[in-house]
Amino acid sequence: QVQLVESGGGLVQSGGSLRLSCAASGRTLSSYNMGWFRQAPGKERIFVAAITWSGENTYYTDSVKGRFTVSRDNAKNTVYLQMNSLKPEDTAVYFCTAGSPRLANYADSALYVYWGQGTQVTVAS
Repeated sequence: QVQLVESGGGLVQSGGSLRLSCAASGRTLSSYNMGWFRQAPGKERIFVAAITWSGENTYYTDSVKGRFTVSRDNAKNTVYLQMNSLKPEDTAVYFCTAGSPRLANYADSALYVYWGQGTQVTVAS
């Protein structure tokens, strides 16, 4: 069993930055591919970014490419999402999730096993 706890959300002005953290307990994260999803009010949860278990490969949805960076520190059992040049449309609850190292479709939320409780990100215009 893996417990995931996100932190780092908050209110920021358009163009600002935030760094989300996802800390794990229970088991080491080094065996898992990790993802970030977000859910805006009244909308479906959508894929934002993912990183493979080794950290060698990263994946992003088009709307955040060049602005967001996903990284991990397996020694600290933590995954990060650095978000720069934030826009009002980035406003959502951001969720961290862990999936199998054999996970192939990083954008499919149904393939992930463990989820955090989410952290709110609000970008004011």
